[in-house]
Amino acid sequence: MVIAFHKPYGVLSAFTPDGSSHRTLAEFGFPKNVYPVGRLDADSEGLLVLTDEPRFNQLLLNPDRRHSKTYWAQVERVPTRAALLELEKGVVIEGRPTLPCQACLLDPQPTLPPRNPPIRLRKTVPDCWIELVLHEGRNRQVRKMTAAIGHPTLRLIRLAIGKLRLASLALGEWRELAPPDQSLLVT
Repeated sequence: MVIAFHKPYGVLSAFTPDGSSHRTLAEFGFPKNVYPVGRLDADSEGLLVLTDEPRFNQLLLNPDRRHSKTYWAQVERVPTRAALLELEKGVVIEGRPTLPCQACLLDPQPTLPPRNPPIRLRKTVPDCWIELVLHEGRNRQVRKMTAAIGHPTLRLIRLAIGKLRLASLALGEWRELAPPDQSLLVT
């Protein structure tokens, strides 16, 4: 069984509490024996895959496979083309360069429902949405990358893993993936 889940902000990618005030996956009525494949930190939203099939761990998490993951990041200020090129070439975080990625300013800017709790807004500092397509998955990587170019992330949403998109799943909803949809994860 493979499940796509639209993880809300403030939810851990785990079934057991970690001592924080964050909610867990146990609240969402998943079938027994499924577990998350990869992670989204509690401060991030979007597509999370859960499964009871160990082969998906190997297929999706093996760094040699370099599956793409697409994110929308709402960042402080509007990055220049030069700043986006820095992201694309790879930036150094924690002493190691990131792999090259794709980065662009979203045009038009998306209109998304507000997050609960809302992001911090500063009247004198504009923000905008960028899209990043990564081929690795280091801890808090998008946030560290955007901070490295001087554009801290305010809100982060994973839109896709491989060719499987979040699509019509409402916040907090999940659905079991049929085999054709499962194949979109590993293409």
